[in-house]
Amino acid sequence: MSGANVLRGEAELRVGERVFVLRPSFAALVAAEGELGPLFALVERAADGRLGLGELTTLFWHCVRDRPEALTREAVGEAVVAQGLAAVTPALRVLLGQILSGR
Repeated sequence: MSGANVLRGEAELRVGERVFVLRPSFAALVAAEGELGPLFALVERAADGRLGLGELTTLFWHCVRDRPEALTREAVGEAVVAQGLAAVTPALRVLLGQILSGR
């Protein structure tokens, strides 16, 4: 798996020993929106510091490119907790920026 392509609005997330690419594709964002509600509201909550850990994990989960069957949503959430919010904020910022600006 190659690294994230910033020109596509991709970011990276480490889960255990592996690094996964987060790609905010149309399908991924529609799936996330189906669980989280309107994406603009999600961006507003994030800007207000009201984005929950579950919401963050859900967004990341849906955006994992080429997600292997062995990867679980719980593992993504545990990785976020293990690294801390400060460490995953750059990836979140990239995804939210892509949601707002598009390609």
